[in-house]
Amino acid sequence: MNINWKQDPRLKKMNPQKISLLTEFAKRAESVPKDQLLPTLLSLNAEASQKGIQFNDEETDLLMSIMSANMSENERKRMETLRLLSRNLSKRGNK
Repeated sequence: MNINWKQDPRLKKMNPQKISLLTEFAKRAESVPKDQLLPTLLSLNAEASQKGIQFNDEETDLLMSIMSANMSENERKRMETLRLLSRNLSKRGNK
């Protein structure tokens, strides 16, 4: 994860509770192998849901952008594929 992610100007519009969760995620992400980032992200989402916090698509896109800043092209493509899958599954669940 980009070490300077907290400096991203897009975060200024985000709820402080969400930023707190992202900070916790960043700490966890630093200590897990790259192939474990998705489960770590899913656990963040579960924690957020338990607290009544939901990330909208724009916020999720921001998170993915920050997370993928230092990834290889293949890793970015994989993450984008997972993001698209997540969106499709979310749409199905909202029907």
